[in-house]
Amino acid sequence: MTQEGCGFCELARQILQRLSTEFPLSISVLDLDSAAGHALAERGGILFPPGIFVDGEPFSYGRPSERRLRQELGRRLRGRGVGQ
Repeated sequence: MTQEGCGFCELARQILQRLSTEFPLSISVLDLDSAAGHALAERGGILFPPGIFVDGEPFSYGRPSERRLRQELGRRLRGRGVGQ
């Protein structure tokens, strides 16, 4: 989830773009100011952008950590037997 003028949102986009070369990602961008964005933020406990969901579950909000996201994606893939 993103918001206009959000510097961390741009950082999140760059991180996700890099990780998409390593992991099979499907990335959807939703504006936090939209009705759907508000509903998703409330459901996921996202306090401010960017909000990152993995497999439909809230993962993080605010300044994104590439290391944490890479570890989480790897853990989930290993759990599915991918890349073993």
